[in-house]
Amino acid sequence: MTDPVTIAAELLKEHRESIDRLDAVLVYTLAERFKHTQSVGELKATHTLPPSDPMREASQIERLQRMALDANLDPEFAKKFLNFIISEVIQHHKKHQE
Repeated sequence: MTDPVTIAAELLKEHRESIDRLDAVLVYTLAERFKHTQSVGELKATHTLPPSDPMREASQIERLQRMALDANLDPEFAKKFLNFIISEVIQHHKKHQE
């Protein structure tokens, strides 16, 4: 019989490997997202549109919060996460306009 500490160590290793894979998915997904927001920023700068779109941002936050509830994730965490991303995107858009 394998001792409980060895079993726990193996389970911990498996969870950490999954977390590492998911971290990679998050990083590459965010990179892809920012490629698209860069293009949006360039379009906005070219056509003298404001770097921020409060109505779209509010809609996206609501949408993400609904998805978070469906995924059993804290919707407030999802809101904070998206607000952080939106603030980064707006900063990039402002740089395009300079």
